[in-house]
Amino acid sequence: MKKYAVIGAGPSGLAAARALQKQGIHVDGFEASHGVGGLWDIANPRSSMYESAHLISSRTTTEFAEYPMQSDVDYPSHEVLLEYFRSYAEHFGLDDLYRFNTRVTRVEPAGDEWDVTVVAEPRDDGAEGAEETLRYDGVILANGTLAEPNVPAFRGEFSGTMMHTHDYKSAAMLEGKRVLIVGAGNSGCDIAVDAVHRAERVDMSVRRGYYFVPRYVFGRPTDTFDTGRPLPRRLKQFVDTKMLRAFTGDPTRFGFPKPDYRIYESHPIVNTMVLNHLGQGDLRIRANIDRFDGSTVHFRDGSHADYDIILLATGYTLDYPFVDREHLSWRAASPKLFLNVFPASFNGLYVMGMIEASGIGWQGRYEQAELLATYLATVENAPARAARFRRRVTGEPWPDVTGGYRYLGLDRMSYYVNKSAYRAAVRTEREGLEAA
Repeated sequence: MKKYAVIGAGPSGLAAARALQKQGIHVDGFEASHGVGGLWDIANPRSSMYESAHLISSRTTTEFAEYPMQSDVDYPSHEVLLEYFRSYAEHFGLDDLYRFNTRVTRVEPAGDEWDVTVVAEPRDDGAEGAEETLRYDGVILANGTLAEPNVPAFRGEFSGTMMHTHDYKSAAMLEGKRVLIVGAGNSGCDIAVDAVHRAERVDMSVRRGYYFVPRYVFGRPTDTFDTGRPLPRRLKQFVDTKMLRAFTGDPTRFGFPKPDYRIYESHPIVNTMVLNHLGQGDLRIRANIDRFDGSTVHFRDGSHADYDIILLATGYTLDYPFVDREHLSWRAASPKLFLNVFPASFNGLYVMGMIEASGIGWQGRYEQAELLATYLATVENAPARAARFRRRVTGEPWPDVTGGYRYLGLDRMSYYVNKSAYRAAVRTEREGLEAA
């Protein structure tokens, strides 16, 4: 029987382990932290979680379909979510498939197989962990997309404290400080809402406009209105833009630039509390940064102000540090993979969770894992069908998973998909593999 390694025990790693388990495929999982949960475990050193963090998509559109959350909260906290992943893993026996406190340091080809070198994390007494190399028929990379902070370069030197949101854990860190948050993505806006209650002053430096989506419309979680047949792109953009104007107004009146793109061509901000605080004068929008001079930040519009802390809400870069990029067909900011899973070379490496989409949830990632598990089972049980799939991937145009949306040409959007188009393409490919 073939053996596969799964690297990571966050939602995508658990989805991969579960899907392979259901197909009867041998799985060895490796997780550098002490347990499951990935970034949702605030005690995980790689976690980007902070005390006030909650889901920004609603529970019912996010959970795994075969294991609903035992919660009636629409937008659960990270503590609830971590307990959910622990319960999910225990229920399906996934814990038994993993070696925890075990870090993967190298993945490299060994003929038609792969060598995975792992190191046990140092023990409590400080003794170094043992290193060993194990051989697998394939390796599934599921170590997450939100662990390697993107830190932009700036002119000048800042004499205060500069940190990325990855290292932010609590608003207590900002007590009595003059704070500048750079970027207004979902984490940046969440932290801004935290900060106004503790900091002396909070400003946000932004370079483009955003669309702000309320969490509730007519008393229901907003994303529960978008679970049926998708509207045509232009119609959806038109209808939802009108809806946002009715519910949240025009963010430019608070100082945000006008968006230079249509709604859903970048990830929307699911946070309207930040607009409330702007309206109350608790926050102020600043222009893009020009340069630093000690504690003074000069902005592109000619204004300046002094700060104690600069908090970079500037996103993350993809990082698979243990494997050479050539094996994943990297193109600029991300690997070029069929349905964000399969290298066209079919070299035995696969990626789980390298998808971002508004509302795709963990179920969408599980469907991705189901496709991979179906392929791997077909390799063993119906090799002719597996070969047909490989020929199609390498010889025909790949499906359009954008849904017709023209996403911004940003690094973080390089693996963005439209949830409906992506899930439909995954379903079609899985059904093709299963067909006799």
